[in-house]
Amino acid sequence: MRPLTVDSVDARADSEIPWLTDLRRQGLEAFQRLPMPTSVEEEWRYIDLDFDLADLGLADKPGAPMTPGPYDVDGLGRATIVDGSVVVVEPADGITISRIADADPLLLAGAADAAIPADLDRFSAASYGFGGDGLMVHAAQGSVASGPVVVDVQAVTPGTLSLPRIVLVAERQSELSVIILYRSPDEGVFHVVPHLQATVGDNARLKLTTVQAWGTDTTAIGQQRVVLGRDAHLHHGEAGIGAALGRLHFFVDIDGPGAHSEITGLYFGEADQVLDYRAFINHRAPHTTSNMFLKGAVEDASHSVFTGLIRIEAEAQRVNAYQTNRNLVLSDEAGAESVPNLEILANDVKCGHASTVGPLDADQRYYLMSRGLDRLHADRLQVRGFFEEAIARLPHQQLADPIRAAVNEKYVRAQDEGRT
Repeated sequence: MRPLTVDSVDARADSEIPWLTDLRRQGLEAFQRLPMPTSVEEEWRYIDLDFDLADLGLADKPGAPMTPGPYDVDGLGRATIVDGSVVVVEPADGITISRIADADPLLLAGAADAAIPADLDRFSAASYGFGGDGLMVHAAQGSVASGPVVVDVQAVTPGTLSLPRIVLVAERQSELSVIILYRSPDEGVFHVVPHLQATVGDNARLKLTTVQAWGTDTTAIGQQRVVLGRDAHLHHGEAGIGAALGRLHFFVDIDGPGAHSEITGLYFGEADQVLDYRAFINHRAPHTTSNMFLKGAVEDASHSVFTGLIRIEAEAQRVNAYQTNRNLVLSDEAGAESVPNLEILANDVKCGHASTVGPLDADQRYYLMSRGLDRLHADRLQVRGFFEEAIARLPHQQLADPIRAAVNEKYVRAQDEGRT
């Protein structure tokens, strides 16, 4: 296991791209000076971290890949990242899939503006400073993908830190479709910091679905940024199923007039899971729109956190933006925090948010029981119906059935064991 020191920097990540070289240097410098975040900081409120990155190490080499899981679907092309290293790249017609170190420098140049800041926090600094050979998926100008590229991201070596990085680029007037599956075994302790950045060019479209199916003892601190050009369109789906601590800190920068961001997500916590979403939607151009729709449930002693901010800059007139977060709390020990925020600097906008936290609806239960269902099955039907609205909106419907099954399995298991 390699410690997080300058001597352990992965040579496979060396690149001739100036902005990547700069981020490597900035990351190493920031890692030395930035402390571990604490719940005193607003962006880490409600979260207590019980480890320090400096105490972790990187795998000497990638371990053996996992066998296919329930979320494995057919794709136009495939790539596999194990313990932070790209181990499999399968070509796709019309789409370029490559290691970042092997990518065309001219293609990578267009991704610079979507980079996550190296000094965002200690996790981002570690990703840039010590991360390995990341993956790039690129759709050329005018190209249209006939199916999704499937990226299987795995952490398999217990006791190590994994730093996978993915760069997506959809050039102008192209259409790119990507499914990212995040996985690790239930046996063993893993720490993972996935980095994902995406550039969606003028009049381009990106369909992106991420599934967090981490093992029960995995801590995943995900960071993500998408930048949209003029008339660009993003449809992002997210499913939070696994992990001991699953955090996704993501930014959408809507920089081009006429661009639209659609985010749909769901999450379900059990046992003592913590599922944490921090969403920042930045409208920086006029005539742009965004909609965020997240639904979650927590049972046992699990906890969920949603903090969402829609920021509309002064020059971003005629913006229409909305965010919705609804939560079911299914046991007395579980808890959900929902904190939507608006920051509006323009004066001609339509903007709003909705947030709810509460138990199953007693009136709906009564109605269903009056139609012949017992309480057990009436509550199951409520939970299924609650999530169905989000599942039906996911951009890749081939994932709907396994996600639906995972959510239902969690609730039924808790009912059978008398935990709800």
